[in-house]
Amino acid sequence: MPYVKTQDGTDIFYNDWGNGKPVVLIHGWPLNADMWEYQAMALALRGHRVVSYDRRGFGRSSQPWEGYDYNTFADDLKAVMDHLKLTDATLVGFSMGGGEVARYMSRHSGANVAKAVLVSAVTPIMLRSASNPDGADPALFDDMVAQLKVDRPHFLAGFGKAFFGAGPLNFTVTTEILNWSQSLAMSASPKATVDCVRAFSETDFRADMEAFRVPTLIIHGDADATVPIDISARVTAKMIKNSALSEYADAPHGLFFTHKEQLTHDLLLFIGT
Repeated sequence: MPYVKTQDGTDIFYNDWGNGKPVVLIHGWPLNADMWEYQAMALALRGHRVVSYDRRGFGRSSQPWEGYDYNTFADDLKAVMDHLKLTDATLVGFSMGGGEVARYMSRHSGANVAKAVLVSAVTPIMLRSASNPDGADPALFDDMVAQLKVDRPHFLAGFGKAFFGAGPLNFTVTTEILNWSQSLAMSASPKATVDCVRAFSETDFRADMEAFRVPTLIIHGDADATVPIDISARVTAKMIKNSALSEYADAPHGLFFTHKEQLTHDLLLFIGT
């Protein structure tokens, strides 16, 4: 399997499909690169070089004890970009992965990036504080961590239903998709799973917003119960110049599956040829 070795010796697994203008797909918590199955195939078939990789601690990448912070994540992304010699690339970050895009743009000056896409992203800051009074209650994330430590499979099963907006009257998500999603999540290191809750909830990306100097598309579902649109995409869109916000009606957090055709269409239109 193909790997990139980072500065601290972590092996990052990646897929590199197709030929053409590069698109880098960055997955969300607690999944891995396989979550992009529908978008990656479609983009590659339409003449793009599609790179997706497993964040450290997740999927097929190494599971180091340390390094689950956004500076390190941005450096890992840079290692992938450099190893594959990607230029004029579009970065697409989903949920937690939107934080990687933001930190890469500031920490590495957006090197070799032509466009950016934030999908259901955690930017600009999730946690409620004196400087962010509209953020999410810190107790929510404390409870997530506590439940993960007690019974990770049980917590992730329930989390997956909310993630995709699954319910007794919602038949857009099959049991098989929920099981598949949980299998991706359970392949991750338990340490990485917990540490990343702290990373995506506590990291402040507000200063990173100024580093977006490329056309940026922001996509978010207005029914997202995991990363509510009012504290994320709508705020982010006001902070990033040259950005456009596309709100998907009734879409949950996991719109990469529930609204896969719409997302793929919008990515192809934005990335261009």
